[in-house]
Amino acid sequence: MSMDLTYWKDQARGAGFSEVAALKMETLVVNPEVRKMCAANACGQYGKNWACPPGCGDLEECASALLACDCGLIVQTVAQLEDSFDFEGMAAAGSTHWENFSRLRSQIQENTEKAGDVLALAAGSCTHCKTCAYPDAPCRFPEAAASSVEAYGLLVNQLCVDNGLAYNYGEHTIAYTALFLFKG
Repeated sequence: MSMDLTYWKDQARGAGFSEVAALKMETLVVNPEVRKMCAANACGQYGKNWACPPGCGDLEECASALLACDCGLIVQTVAQLEDSFDFEGMAAAGSTHWENFSRLRSQIQENTEKAGDVLALAAGSCTHCKTCAYPDAPCRFPEAAASSVEAYGLLVNQLCVDNGLAYNYGEHTIAYTALFLFKG
């Protein structure tokens, strides 16, 4: 399948992302140490969410899903904060990023003839449902759920650098990063 990444880059900008770049697929390096950071459970979602480890699959399954993809986009929502302790601003930027992410993913899902199958990886744990069905029942909204970039063992700051994007945009800023990977 010949993917028109220029089209999807334009759609990503239209969805509200601040930064958009074609993803160099060779930069998708699965790192077991990143998955170990998930297991440390700093976010409180490890073992409590279908989109987080271990619910999203073991690292080998995640690596196989990445390898099945032919091309992709790396996208960011960058926001200005009042100061380093502007937690409300961070939360607002995170919400904006999730809205941008959901908007673009919906456009992709509605245009499968242009997109084919897509693996969308978000920033942070899935928050679509107030309470996840994990582990007692299947995911109620698999089309809306999203694993994080880190859940797949990918180091976000390295991905950004390797793909020509900044990870840190300077003092009093925050950047949320996501991936859209297309399977031919």
